[in-house]
This record gives sequence, structure tokens and C-alpha cells, in this order.
Amino acid sequence: MSKKKDSTKNVNRYDVKFPIGVKLAVIIGFIVLVSLGTVTYLNSHFVGEDVKITAENNNLSTNTRAASTMEDKISTIRSNVFQLLDLLNVVSGGRQAALARQAEAFFFERNQDIASIYILSENSVSKPESTDSKILNSRFFLSNELDTSVMETFIQASTSEIKRSCSGETIALNASPFFGIPVMSILFSYKENGLDQTCIITFSIESISDILGTDSINTTFIINDSDELLSHPETDRILRGESLKNYPLVTAMRQNNQNNDDSRQIPFINVETIDGKEKKVEYYGAYEKLSFGDIVVLTTVPISSVLEGVLTTRRNNIYLMGVVFFLSIIFILTFSRFAISRHLRKLTAAAEEIKLGNFESDIFEHLHTKRKDEIGVLNQSTKDELYSLNTFAKFTNRNVAKAIARQEIDFNPHLKDVTIFFSDIRGFTAISDGFKNRFGNDSPSEIIGFLNDYMSRMVNCIVLSHGNIDKFEGDAIMAVWGIMRNDSLEFEDMADSDPRKKELQKIHDDHVMEDATNAIRGTIAMRYALMKYNKEAEAFTKAHENEPKAKYKPHIRIGSGLNTGRATCGLMGADMGKDGKMEYTAIGDAVNFASRTESSNKPCGTDILITEDTYSLLKKRFIKCQENNFTIADADKANELIVEQIPVEFEVKGKGTQHFYGVVNMPQFDIEEFFKPNEPDFKADPDCARALGPNGPKTLNEVRNLLGIPIPEFEKVNLNEEENKIQVKQ
Repeated sequence: MSKKKDSTKNVNRYDVKFPIGVKLAVIIGFIVLVSLGTVTYLNSHFVGEDVKITAENNNLSTNTRAASTMEDKISTIRSNVFQLLDLLNVVSGGRQAALARQAEAFFFERNQDIASIYILSENSVSKPESTDSKILNSRFFLSNELDTSVMETFIQASTSEIKRSCSGETIALNASPFFGIPVMSILFSYKENGLDQTCIITFSIESISDILGTDSINTTFIINDSDELLSHPETDRILRGESLKNYPLVTAMRQNNQNNDDSRQIPFINVETIDGKEKKVEYYGAYEKLSFGDIVVLTTVPISSVLEGVLTTRRNNIYLMGVVFFLSIIFILTFSRFAISRHLRKLTAAAEEIKLGNFESDIFEHLHTKRKDEIGVLNQSTKDELYSLNTFAKFTNRNVAKAIARQEIDFNPHLKDVTIFFSDIRGFTAISDGFKNRFGNDSPSEIIGFLNDYMSRMVNCIVLSHGNIDKFEGDAIMAVWGIMRNDSLEFEDMADSDPRKKELQKIHDDHVMEDATNAIRGTIAMRYALMKYNKEAEAFTKAHENEPKAKYKPHIRIGSGLNTGRATCGLMGADMGKDGKMEYTAIGDAVNFASRTESSNKPCGTDILITEDTYSLLKKRFIKCQENNFTIADADKANELIVEQIPVEFEVKGKGTQHFYGVVNMPQFDIEEFFKPNEPDFKADPDCARALGPNGPKTLNEVRNLLGIPIPEFEKVNLNEEENKIQVKQ
């Protein structure tokens, strides 16, 4: 359980917190935002400055045109009125009265916007004089539904201005509050007939709306010397008689009067109420004074209106920048996911498989090496690393290599209860000489090819039964079952009262028994593999018998020995840094005894021998014997084992008298089930299936007959003590 947790922890340790796609999206998104933002800002800034300059020029030009037109308009009205007055002076009195009335009618027909012409003296308001003259345009009053009395009311309210005009000033007044329609009065000094009088011309200013440019973003309006509003596109302001004395542009203009500036353009800020809130609005303001009456024409334009196009363009650019930004983010994330992240995840998964020691994983097939970028190089490097690791595993031990890759191996030596296997080809020297005699200088490659074929079959059986190849020595193979387990022997030092002792001991004993059973299963599978090899070797040799230097594969027999015992396991060798060589192996008396067991096969007439230690470990559960009343439990029948005691006793130092046991068969052995994990299409050869399983031998003599092993004369068997380190008793 803890091991699983550790594994999960190791995997989680490599969880990606900041995917490279997100980093690319952030970086490129930042670049897009900065670049487009900078372009947008600079474009808006410089275009805005150009637009401001253009707007200033246009505003000043509009003001100049309006002032010029207004001055022409007033001058024309004055000129026409004065011509009329001159005419009336000529034709006045007696028989010329009808002609005077005709001239007035003709004049008002041509000048319908003029409401009245008054000639008054300084005291005419309080005491009318004979020199006063009042000419009314009755059509004007009728068309606007006005009473002529409004004119008298206006005159009464303008006494001071009349006096000033009689003194020589030209004054403009807003008469709109009295008339209820946009009307202006201009008081000109009138000195005909040697009198100090004023000529009051009252006229409609509706026609001036075209002059003021109401259809443009510029607003043109007119004020008098008292800063009263005379004309404005917003009629209500005129009718109210609004004063612009506190208007920022007017205030600035009056201050500039001290410098005798008759025209100028001024940027200013006005506080206005917009949507119920007071806001500061920036304007460009231009003004120009007319040549009479201290009349001023002012033109303003809000900078926001001037820059509206620029701001709209900026806003559209920002929207476009946002669209480009999000599209680039989506593109980058999509590109990085499929072109980078997915391949990096495959690389990560491949590295994880290497870390776990799964060198045969299918994931390596999906690493594309045809890419011409860094990922392709990484994929190729990973495959090269995998090839190196597989090669490394071949030169060491695959399970050890995996354990090193997984960082699961304990480099410190430990005592472990393991099952050790040794095998050897009988008569290998003669076989080697046969190759030399037949192939001469080519014999090394032929011998190695033969050994590789043989050992591949044997190693396959060891791997399928969960054994570990320890080493090859010539034609000999050493393998160990249980060497990769990390079972601790600490329970042996525990007190008998400790409840963990029995639990740990049972787990340990079950593992040792499982390893011993697997070792016998793998070894007995070698019997089938060897028979299959001999059958194919015979067919191969026959197929090439007529060729020069005919190729052949020799018929072989092997002896295998198994012993279960305690050995010292760990990395051993020369620890000399990069020049050192280490092997993960097992050493000790149990290993030596397994080797001696293998060498005893020939005198004992067997192909597989197990020691009494291995026999004692398995007999109660898997071998029918006196201890289990010759009965095997149903749960253990799959591992049932038939063995026969070798009728030769021998002395083992420290263990007393012992016997070897020849392995006959595992009756429930399923050949196809055993070999299919490495060969999914495996089918058992009926001839070779006689080596084991349900159709296998029942006695040791049947094994000898099957394999061509002569039955030994045990009474003559003498095992050499110096060679075998055992004392055989007759």
C-alpha cells in the first residue's frame, strides 16, 4: 500500500503547473497587446494632434467667416435704413406724404425681417419730441402675432442705452425677451438735421441661423458689450436674456481686451451639467469683434467632438486589438496543444515509462522522429536512450535495470531467502569441438549463434516464471527467484509475543514458497523448450545436410539444479567510479550448493534436481507425501509437483545427511498459458507436450526414457567430495 502511495507521489511530483502553451500564450499575448497598444496609442496621439490643429484652424476660420458675414449683414441693414431715412427726409411733408408711405411699404417688402425703425432723442422716452420718428413694419407684427406695444415696452427699458447712443455710441441689445422671438436691436448714433439722436433698428435674427452654422459641430453666438447673448443656436437662451459674463471664453476675452486683441483662439474648460452630473468639458474658442457696437462673434467647438472620430477609431482599434489578442491566444493555445504540449506530454509519459522501467511500452512507438524541430530531436534522443537502456538491460539484468530506473533497488547488501538455479549443457566441450571441426575459422559465430538460440529459449522460461538472470558463464546459466523482493527479516528478532511477528513471517514464508514454486515451474518449462529446440534442430540439420559445410544444430541435454536458502544479495564488484563494474548478484553457501546440485544431475540420471531444503519447503502443500496423507488441497493442485528421492545419501557440512530429489512433472502445468504472455499466438507442440503437464511423465524413469538419459547404477555412484563438497554414503 505504501509503495503505491509513493508511486502516486512520484507521478504527482511531475504535474505541470504552468503549461508551456500557457506561457507561450502569455508571452505572445503580451507582445500582441504591447505592439498593437503602442501602435494604437501612437496613431491616436499623432492623428489626434493633427485633428486638433485642423479643428483649431477650422474653428478660427468659421469664426472669421461668421464675423465677416455678420458685419456685412448689419452694415447692409444700417445702409438700407439710412437710405430710407434720407429718402423720407426729402419727401416729407404736404403732398409728398403719400410718396413717403409708399417708400416705407416698398422698404419693408424688401426687408421683411426688420420690425421697426425709431429715431429718438435723449429725452424722447419721457417727453416725445416733434423730431422723433417711429416707423413700424405692421406685417412683421401681424405675422408674428405681436402687438406694437412691445416695442414701446422695450424702448422704456432701454433709456440708458438710448442716451449713450445719442452721445455717439453704437449699441446692440437683445430684444428677444420682450418680443418672445429672436429679435435684436441696434442703436446707431443719428446726427441728421444737427440733432443728437439715435436710430434704433429692430430686426429678426432668424435669418442669421445660417450664418451661425447650426448644422456643424461648431457653435457660433454673438454678445454685446454687456456680455448679453444676442444670438445663439439655442433659442431658449436668447429668450431668457442670458448673460455670458461668467462664461470662461468671455472672461478670457475681456482680459485680453486689455491687450487690444480683437480676435484670438483660446482653449478653455467649461463646467457643464451632463446627465445630472457636473463635468469639465474642454473647448476651442475663437472670437472676433465687429468694427461697431462692441459686438463680438464667438465660435466654440468641444474637443471631444473634434476627437470623436479619433476616439471612435481608437475604440475600434482597441476592439480589434482585443479580437486579435483573443484569436492569437486561441491559436497559440491550439497550436501549442497539438504541436507542442501533446508531444511533450508523450515525451513526459515516455520518460515516466523509462523511470518505471517499462522499456517495452507501446508509447515509444508514438514518438515522431521525423519532425525537424527540437521536439523531433528530443523524440529521437528518447528513442536512442531507450535503445541504450534496452542494450544496458541485456548486458546486466532486465529486472535489475528496471529497478535502477525506478530507483527501487537497494544498493546495500542484504540477506534474503531465495531460490537459486544453475544449468549446464551436457558435453558442451564435444559440441564445441564439433563446430570447430566443421566450420573452422567460422566456428565462433556458429557457436555463438547456437548458444544465443538455446539461451533465448531458456531465458524466456526464467522471465515468464518471474526469475532474474544473474549471469552467463559459458554454456551455464545462473538465475535467482526472489532476489528483487524487499522482504525484511526483522521479524526474526521480534519477540514471540509481538503480534506482527507471525504476520510478517507468514508473508515472508509465502513469498519464499512462491519463488521456489515459480523456479520449478520455469525450470520444468525448460524441458519443453529444450525438446522443442531439439526437434527444430533435427529438422534444421536435415534441411542443410547436403550443403558444403552444412549448417547444423546439435542435439543437446542439460542439467538443472535448484536450491532454496539464505544468500547475501546486493551490488558487488569494483566500485571505481566510471571505471568500476558492479553486478547485482547473490553469493553464499546456498548459491554454492545450487551449483553443486546442478553438477550432480549426471551421476543421478536426472535433468532437474532440487535440494532437500527446497523439497521440505514445498512438500506439505504441493507434493503428495506422508506429511499430507498423500493429499493436496484443491487450492494447491495447480502447483502440484511430482518428485522422486534420489536413493543416494550425502553429507552436507552443517546440515547432516541429505537427499537430492529429481523433478518428474507438474501434472497441472498448462503449457500454452505459460508461454502465451510473450507469444500470444503460441500453440503447444503435441510431441513436446509429453515433457510435462497432464500428458507428462509420472515417474523419474519415464523422464529418463523421454530424454534419453541412462538409468544410473546408484550402487556405483561416487560423488567426488573435493568437487562437490558433499560426502555421499553408499
